[in-house]
Amino acid sequence: MFNSRTMRLSCIFSALLMVAAIVALLGTTQAGNMPAAQAASNTNQFHGVNWANPNDNFITGNLVPVGLSASDSYATTYTKATAILKGFQSLGANTVRLPFNAATTSGSWWGSYTAAWDAASALGMNVVVAPWLQGGTVSDTTSFYTMWDTVINKYSGNSNFYFDIMNEPYAYSATNLTNFEAAWLARYPGLPRGRVIVPGLYSDTNLCAVGADSRLSGTLLSIHIYGMFGDSHTTEAGWVTDFQNALCGYASRAVLTEFGVPMNTGVNYDGPRDGNNDLSYLYGITDTVRSLGMGSILWTGVKQATQTSGPGPCENASCAITSLNGSGTNLSLSITNQSGLDRLQYGWGGVTSTPTPTPTPTVTPTPTPVSGAKCSVHYAVTSQWPGGFGGTLTITNTGSTAINGWSLQFSFANGQTITQGWNGTFSQLGSSVTIVNVSYNASIAPGASVSPGYNASWNGTNTNPTAFTLNGQPCSVI
Repeated sequence: MFNSRTMRLSCIFSALLMVAAIVALLGTTQAGNMPAAQAASNTNQFHGVNWANPNDNFITGNLVPVGLSASDSYATTYTKATAILKGFQSLGANTVRLPFNAATTSGSWWGSYTAAWDAASALGMNVVVAPWLQGGTVSDTTSFYTMWDTVINKYSGNSNFYFDIMNEPYAYSATNLTNFEAAWLARYPGLPRGRVIVPGLYSDTNLCAVGADSRLSGTLLSIHIYGMFGDSHTTEAGWVTDFQNALCGYASRAVLTEFGVPMNTGVNYDGPRDGNNDLSYLYGITDTVRSLGMGSILWTGVKQATQTSGPGPCENASCAITSLNGSGTNLSLSITNQSGLDRLQYGWGGVTSTPTPTPTPTVTPTPTPVSGAKCSVHYAVTSQWPGGFGGTLTITNTGSTAINGWSLQFSFANGQTITQGWNGTFSQLGSSVTIVNVSYNASIAPGASVSPGYNASWNGTNTNPTAFTLNGQPCSVI
């Protein structure tokens, strides 16, 4: 039975050949050329990790993510989950993808497992939930819909939740898959389509058919891509081409709900881009999702501390970005590969990351006071979604001398909280936010600008700040 990533290798490799044939037939690329530019995405609100069962999610019994126990009460599960989820948030994640199956939703574990889902929502995270299939197909339609009825009846009214119809339906033809997905949507007509994630063909690896089907319009699209299942490149460009071909021009609706690379081999993912499959893969995928504004969810978020091997080449033991520490409800996470996290955060829109095998120390200049209103700030919310938003601040030197080192201060009016920042070092105390330059943008020449950006949480009202000071002096607001 195809119940793990390893056992699905031959199926996926065959699918890759079929994808290549489709691409050639459609003429989306020419030999030696990069794919046509993709439309900007509307999915960059998803910066996340998968939280999975230690033995992957292709099991028929209860699905119990790492760190939880099927014998725990709702209260204990909630406490454990909160600690782990806060660990994910410390990485910059605002999204968690969680599994379920028929056994999970029909037994006593369901009453406790929902505590993990509720804890994620209470923390303001996007919660993507997906059922794992056996054999790449829905073998029992009645059981499948009973399972989904349970989930949707409980969580359809929670705007933090997104519903991924099924994980990796690799045993369907394009026609059968799109027909099934259209029938699923028809069963739940009141569910907002913008909170439904439709899986792509061939284990979520190709969006041509689902993106083109008008019956699925308004939904998000799920895509997966891995570097160890029959496809291999030693250049970043090769991976970028493959990824963009698989998107089929539908990047504006696509969420990369699974991707991963070994994190336990000591590889420096901040090293050269080309020459090694894993390095080229991770650069190609993270550069692409960043450039297209796509959401991305890593496989996986955490492994057990004692787990050193898994049932396949990219399971919790090898591809997890963190390891679980502690016991009982006193849990914490430790990073397994900092360079891998660097690339993950870069894909999420974090600070620019370039290959620097030997970092050199930098000295931050002493800030030069700004006299009078010799600076301006343009504050903009670039995207907003339930519970979160992204923004930029363009700081311009309107004076006649260079600003050598800067610190910008402002306050939020409605309890907004910074969760991730780039092009600056962010700190927040209550409503007051401070952004300090980083080494590469410390100096602002006359007439020049710098643009720190961030993601933040909000609830109810999201009023723009109205006053800014730079190095203690007020700036004009434009």
